[in-house]
Amino acid sequence: MKKALIICYYWPPAGGPGVQRWLKFVSHLKSFDIAPVVYVPENPNYPIIDQDLVSQVPPDITVLKHPIKEPYKFAAIFSKKKTLQISSGIISNKKPSFLEKLLLFIRGNYFIPDARVGWVSPSVVFLKQYLKTHPVDCIISSGPPHSLHLIGLELQKDLHLPWIADFRDPWTTIHYHKSLLLTKASAGKHKALESLVLNTANHILVTSPSTQKEFSLLTNKPITVITNGFEPLAVKPQGLDARFSIAHIGSLLTQRNPTVLWEVLSELVKEDPVFAQDLEISLTGVVSDQVLSSIALVGLTNNTTLKGYVPHKQAVMLQHQAQILLLLEVDSEDTKAIIPGKLFEYLQAHRPIIAIGPKGSDIEGIINTTESGVYIAANQKEALKKQLLTYYSAYKKGALFIPSKNLELFTRKNLTKKVAGVIKRVTTAL
Repeated sequence: MKKALIICYYWPPAGGPGVQRWLKFVSHLKSFDIAPVVYVPENPNYPIIDQDLVSQVPPDITVLKHPIKEPYKFAAIFSKKKTLQISSGIISNKKPSFLEKLLLFIRGNYFIPDARVGWVSPSVVFLKQYLKTHPVDCIISSGPPHSLHLIGLELQKDLHLPWIADFRDPWTTIHYHKSLLLTKASAGKHKALESLVLNTANHILVTSPSTQKEFSLLTNKPITVITNGFEPLAVKPQGLDARFSIAHIGSLLTQRNPTVLWEVLSELVKEDPVFAQDLEISLTGVVSDQVLSSIALVGLTNNTTLKGYVPHKQAVMLQHQAQILLLLEVDSEDTKAIIPGKLFEYLQAHRPIIAIGPKGSDIEGIINTTESGVYIAANQKEALKKQLLTYYSAYKKGALFIPSKNLELFTRKNLTKKVAGVIKRVTTAL
């Protein structure tokens, strides 16, 4: 059995999407003759906590922990709210205040590649000592935070172990990178580190075809697309929302604010009093103030339910109960490669998905492959309105459902099989 050291930042009790990928891979790796050893921070500053996920950690795996100094804890002295928003990726598109500018400038220029860079050196020292007596066959680093790839880089250099760099998101082309107020020198450092990681790792994992294409222009190293996925439910929740619920599960950042959707829904509410009574906009998770302002501006506040952050189990229940599931991405060239983890959980709910984002997004291919809903570009207002009316008509007849097919492609166990295949290839190639 091969043994793999997996370096992660997000781990239970962390909540949100970042924790799910390797928590689930780790749960299945032994089925494919891979023994995982997980390395995580001992005292992290997670923006979201979900204690329910702790019980999902397999009891028979080794989890190593080492202290981390979190600069966000210090920054919170100045503004706890602003610090939490920045650490969660919520960056306002309004003119930033002096404090916001200061925090973003410090984050972008003094912590390269990110605020966890101070964990790199102590982690390398700790892991080199551990690996002397507990050898492994390969190292896997998962980012963001992309500073964790620097741990993999140093261990590979010093110990000559094969190293797999897993990118859950792009590095320098992710949409919020431009908001960090980078100096020219800092932007150059990010690019240099990105290139170093991509050209030194033995194998690269990405979550989307677009990221694979982007990275292939920067390196000749092998790149494998392994998307996020879902865990099939043993017992599926019964019953749907009584109202015509359009549900978004997960953080709704300012940049993802679907103003075209609010405009269309407002028009439909004004045109049809019955639709107005039936409509419920259900938002679960962190929602930015700008999104709420947009909803209020078009008169939809009374149709909106804010559920806040809920444990993952409850989030899955809400997905199964919704009449329509809403998937949103920033309308930008930089986001075509982003496939939110929630898409795959949406798939197993077997509820119609309306996805709104940039034209040519990788999301569209998955929705089409699975026949799980529709993908609509952010500027296609009339197409969106027509689709909503189609779904509403089916809802009134009690016939709102979708066939969904090819879902087995995205089960965590099948995806873990691909991960195990990469591990076996890199460990036998050297």
